[in-house]
Amino acid sequence: MYEAKNTARALVRIGYDGRVHKFFRATDARQRFENEIRVLRYLESRGCDFVPRVLATNEETLELVMSSCGARVEQMGEARIQELFAELEAFGVRHDDPFLRNVTYRAADGRFCIIDFEFATILDEHVADLAFRGENLTTTDRSKGLRWSGATDVGPIRPNNEDAFLAITFDDREFHYLTRTGEIHDSAMDFVFAVSDGMGGEKSGEFASRFAIDHITRLLPRRFASSPGSYKACLAEIFAELYQGIHRQLTVLGESYAEGQNMGATLSLIWYVRGWLHFAHIGDSRIYHVHNQGPTQQISEDDTHVGFLRRAGKLNEREARTHPRRNVLSQSLGAGNLFIRPQIGSFSCHPGDRLVLCTDGVTDGLWDHAFEDCIREDWFNDQNVPLGQRIVRRAIEGGSRDNATALAVELL
Repeated sequence: MYEAKNTARALVRIGYDGRVHKFFRATDARQRFENEIRVLRYLESRGCDFVPRVLATNEETLELVMSSCGARVEQMGEARIQELFAELEAFGVRHDDPFLRNVTYRAADGRFCIIDFEFATILDEHVADLAFRGENLTTTDRSKGLRWSGATDVGPIRPNNEDAFLAITFDDREFHYLTRTGEIHDSAMDFVFAVSDGMGGEKSGEFASRFAIDHITRLLPRRFASSPGSYKACLAEIFAELYQGIHRQLTVLGESYAEGQNMGATLSLIWYVRGWLHFAHIGDSRIYHVHNQGPTQQISEDDTHVGFLRRAGKLNEREARTHPRRNVLSQSLGAGNLFIRPQIGSFSCHPGDRLVLCTDGVTDGLWDHAFEDCIREDWFNDQNVPLGQRIVRRAIEGGSRDNATALAVELL
């Protein structure tokens, strides 16, 4: 082994097998030792793949053995650092030392990672306790079912609808498409909801979004059926396989047919598993988590330069809406992109929470305050119109010039 760090707080050695051996020191050594183990095990249970994994521990010597996350990064822009630690928070952990010294680069898959969790906070301690002990959510915390409502509209300008959405449920024995509006109680099955916005002109954008949606139904249920007891441990791999597969095939199709040149699609997807929400995203369609007793949070990040500027606080909503490059994507499936890196994450949700997926035609037609008001209204209005349909209708009435699609899901 060689010595990588030797300070008053910790001694870190790297074994010849690549494992990291961390020995905790100082008066609060045990507290930091236990906290880092707890946080890392919690992140592993959430499917976070850019942090170390706990391989072994020694209570007597306060030694923690972890997997390697590569070499430390010497230079990185402040905005990118903030994005990386914000990505960690989507998994339910706040790093209380969010600086470059805790960022590494894993050459094996080209991934920036985060290390040193002795000073970190789990944001939902109750759920963390259950996950740490390997227990399920209690009856009061577990959703007993859900209801959903989806709608799409071609809008006032375009001749065809390049949006598509999907609602399915499955387990290792069954698979069902769901109707546009419905409600299910006491189901042990998994649910997947997704929206996609195609691009490319003529009919190729419409084909691209439908292709992306159809590919979900071919891969996810089959992968689930092959390993229903262990799929949670490899969710990042499943999502990566899904997105990379769609990307490769759209790229090949775009290169093979002149009418499909540069066709591509966004894809925002949620996989609901009895109190846990796993998601994947690429493009500028969006996923929102509407907390029953808290704020509305945009879970997905727009893959546009304008989206990056707004997250960094350099543009306000009005400036973002009028920016000349607001619809130029930095990432999408197909569309001539050489590499893609979809956003992947997980978080817990509770009865009364809502999830909303929508294409940019919805957000173009509704300002943030109007969108917030709409998604918090009663599920059915006086005319018995469900939430998903009302979101799309409001967007069109609000001036959207694009196709508009929304899927609303509420936990019961």
